[in-house]
Amino acid sequence: MAAILPSSSAAALAHQRKVFIFMAAAFALAPLVVYPVFMMKVMCFALFACAFNLLIGYAGLLSFGHAMFFGMASYCSAHAAKVWGLTPELAILFGTAVATALGFVAGSLAIRRLGIYFAMITLALAQMIFFFALQAPFTGGEDGIQAVPRGNLFGVVDLSQTFSMYLLVLTVFLAGFLFVYRVVHSPFGQVLKAIRENESRAISLGYDVDRYKLVAFVLSAGLAGLAGATKALVFQLASLTDVHWSMSGEVVLMTLLGGMGTIFGPVIGAAVIITMQNYLAQLGAWVTIVQGAIFVVCVLAFRRGIVGEIGHALKKPL
Repeated sequence: MAAILPSSSAAALAHQRKVFIFMAAAFALAPLVVYPVFMMKVMCFALFACAFNLLIGYAGLLSFGHAMFFGMASYCSAHAAKVWGLTPELAILFGTAVATALGFVAGSLAIRRLGIYFAMITLALAQMIFFFALQAPFTGGEDGIQAVPRGNLFGVVDLSQTFSMYLLVLTVFLAGFLFVYRVVHSPFGQVLKAIRENESRAISLGYDVDRYKLVAFVLSAGLAGLAGATKALVFQLASLTDVHWSMSGEVVLMTLLGGMGTIFGPVIGAAVIITMQNYLAQLGAWVTIVQGAIFVVCVLAFRRGIVGEIGHALKKPL
C-alpha cells in the first residue's frame, strides 16, 4: 500500500485504521460500563448516519427522506420475523432488500433534479411512505408492530440474551462501517467526490454522472435499511416514528454535528444526539429546542463538525 500511495495518503490510511481499531474496541467494551441496549441504539443510528453521509458527504446529494428506507426496513423486518416466522438474519436481509429496492425506485426519480428540488422530491416520497405505513394493514397503524421476536440466529444463537444481541448489532455495525469505508476509498468513491466538487467537469471527462448518483443513492438506502431492520429486532418494535420526517431531520443533524464528509463523524454525531435524547428525556419537548440550538451553534461556530474540526486541527483526515 505504501509503495503505491503517496506517503501522506498511506499515513492517513494508517491513522484511520488505528482510529477504527480504537472505535471497535470501545464499542466492544462499552457494555461493561454502559447499558447495552443504549449502546445498541447508538450503533444502529450510527450506521444510519454513515449511510446518509455516504450520500451527502461524498456524492453531495441532500436527502430529506432517508427515514423512508430506515422505517420501511424496520416494518418489513419486524413483519417477517413476527408474522412469517423468519429467522433474524433472514428478517434483517429482507428488510434491507426492501429498502434497497425502494432506494432504486426513489433514486431513479430524485436524481432527475438537482439541489433543493432533489431534496424536496425525497421529502415528498418519504411523506408518501409515511402515509402508506399509517394506512397499510400489516404495519399496525399508530400501534406499529410490537413484541417482535428476536428468535435464534442461524437457528442456534438465542438473541433474547442481551449479550448475543449485542454481538450481532456490533457485527452489523462494523461490517456496514467497513463497507462505507471501502466504497469511499475505492475508484467509485473518488468519482463520487469528483461529482460533488464539479459535476460539469465529471461529465466532460466522460462519466455517466446519473448512474453514479443512482448507485450511491441505492447503496445509501440499503445501508439505512440495514440499520432500520436491525433496530426493529433490538427494540422488538417498528413504529411510525421510524418513518416520520423528523427521523430524516435527526440523521441530517447527526451527520452535520459529527462532520459531513468524514469517516468517523457520523458515528460521533449519532452518539451525541442519542445520548442527549436519553439523558435529557425528562425535559420533554425542550430536547428538540436544545438540539436546534446545538445545530445552530455547529453551523455558525464549527462548520466542519466535531470530527472535522479535530481532523483539521491535527491535519489528519478522520
